[in-house]
Amino acid sequence: MKNLARFKMKQRTKLKPETYEKALEYQRIGNRAARQAQEENHRLGLPNIFWRNGRIVYEMPNGEILVKEIPQNGKQ
Repeated sequence: MKNLARFKMKQRTKLKPETYEKALEYQRIGNRAARQAQEENHRLGLPNIFWRNGRIVYEMPNGEILVKEIPQNGKQ
């Protein structure tokens, strides 16, 4: 029991409302930038590529969706 005394639980400090507001602002900025990049890709005729449910998804400029399975253990 003596050894357990040195492992004290850290108390979580409550974040200030301003911190949450800043985090939301940064999230909005990031979301806007991602949206603008996706729109630019479509204007340039490039697909948007993202990861969903363990698969690579290609959203083509014409709206077509292509899904590529990720090979397991290096097999294709």
